[in-house]
Amino acid sequence: MAKQLKIPNRISGVIIDPVQKTRTGAEILVKNGEIASIEPRPEIKHPFIIPGFIDAHVHIESSMLIPSRFAAAAVKHGTVGVVTDPHEVANVAGIDGIEFMISDAEDVPMGFYFGIPSCVPASPLEKSGAVITAEDVEKLITNKDFYFLAEMMNFPGVLHDDEEVMKKLRLAKENGKPIDGHAPGLKGKDAEKYAKAGIATDHECNTIEEAREKIELGMKVLIREGSAARNFDTLIPLINEHADMLMFCTDDCHPDYLMNGHINKVVHRAVKKGYDLFDVLKVACVNPVEHYNLPLGLLRQGDPADFVVVDDLMDFKVLETWLKGKPVFKNEKLGFETEENYPPPFPFRKTYQPGKLTVEVAGSQMNVMEAIDGDLFTGWLVEDCNHGEEVKINTANDLLKIALLDRYSEDPPVVAFVKGFGLKRGAMACSVAHDSHHIIAVGCDDDSLDYALEWVVKNKGGMCFAVNAEILGIPLPYFGLMSDADVSEMASDYEKLSTLAKKNGSSLEAPFMTLSFMALTVIPELKINHKGLFDGVAFRNISLFKDE
Repeated sequence: MAKQLKIPNRISGVIIDPVQKTRTGAEILVKNGEIASIEPRPEIKHPFIIPGFIDAHVHIESSMLIPSRFAAAAVKHGTVGVVTDPHEVANVAGIDGIEFMISDAEDVPMGFYFGIPSCVPASPLEKSGAVITAEDVEKLITNKDFYFLAEMMNFPGVLHDDEEVMKKLRLAKENGKPIDGHAPGLKGKDAEKYAKAGIATDHECNTIEEAREKIELGMKVLIREGSAARNFDTLIPLINEHADMLMFCTDDCHPDYLMNGHINKVVHRAVKKGYDLFDVLKVACVNPVEHYNLPLGLLRQGDPADFVVVDDLMDFKVLETWLKGKPVFKNEKLGFETEENYPPPFPFRKTYQPGKLTVEVAGSQMNVMEAIDGDLFTGWLVEDCNHGEEVKINTANDLLKIALLDRYSEDPPVVAFVKGFGLKRGAMACSVAHDSHHIIAVGCDDDSLDYALEWVVKNKGGMCFAVNAEILGIPLPYFGLMSDADVSEMASDYEKLSTLAKKNGSSLEAPFMTLSFMALTVIPELKINHKGLFDGVAFRNISLFKDE
């Protein structure tokens, strides 16, 4: 188990209580991991003690760190708990993958509150390495390790009363487990039916009007500030109207993001904008505990001694993070050590055969994906074609090839075209492709694409940038999704890779994160999967050429 520091049992500061909306100079007595007493000390003016920050929806796998390494990074920023959906690893390795995440998380003193993935695969039209059925949910739902049914991305299944989907929802409700949602753009009668099915949250609101409508239906809205998708600026005004109905989350945060902050960054932005401190802390610290019934303390006598000591109430510089009565971060040092771990076996294709990326014109017009910086939504463009010719990459017009390679079979790649990446040279590839996690690549020439795809296959997962045979890569030996490196090493390597993509022309803020979402078919509008292009509105595969 993790090694703990010896600790004092008293700590003094100004307690900021976002529930009672009070500030109280006090001394906290900690016994047996709980707050035994809070003794007022009006003369105490500094530092400040607040409840710990909670990420209300995150996929640990997207940090590219195994849970224990994630915790070592997050507690430095005052995070005491994460509400986490392990559906990335579940899509690759099913329940075995989830069990690895739980086991690794147990080695560190931070709260990992796992949900049961509800959509593995993400939709019935996806191909993944495993399937989690309603029968699996029934076996897991009473397990103490699971706190909720994770995001129901198959909203068409809810709207059309799919038997398997409805059984999963029913099981969660019967066992008193909250149900997370995922319903981008859903409005009107469809949103009403989705909410009435018992789905209680949504982190995919793109407009304040959509968020208000879902709140009126009783759903809690998560304000998301991650590496790829952000809606803080759009939704933060809701805090003046509905502080009880909001939570903060990152959803997906890459290591460079986590290196520099976590939920504390979102809290800082909100307070700096002038929003009420107590309301902001209620959203960041209290609402997730109450909604998910988390075993975390909220600075009350008798609560577990979980709290954060900060230097000020604007920048929220974390001085100490306490969990269950022990400082897990203090004096710029961790209060625990992470243990060595080893990658478990997982499915991955064995070979890649180059030279299969050519696309012959088969129609007068071609459907083209459009990547949008900072958004999970993609555009849908149409390009004119000359019949009987090979479709060529055109970097001057930002028309690049996108290839998806099935990680679970030896099938040849599916090839389409995309705009928005801005690359002028080389190719980027990775085995992180939400949610089925096939191997996905975008590039300016077939040779670089072949080399990049081949590198990922040979390494059984990772991400790389190739200019012909010259390759810079990051291996991801845990399920092709994660590493056991520490956050500083991963952040540095990831930053080098992102910088290389940008030096070769990419205009995207997070090119590899954006690439990883090009296969997320449950987000409109045009995506790619193992069968080709996918219409995320009509929810069906379509031809590359319009008149094919």
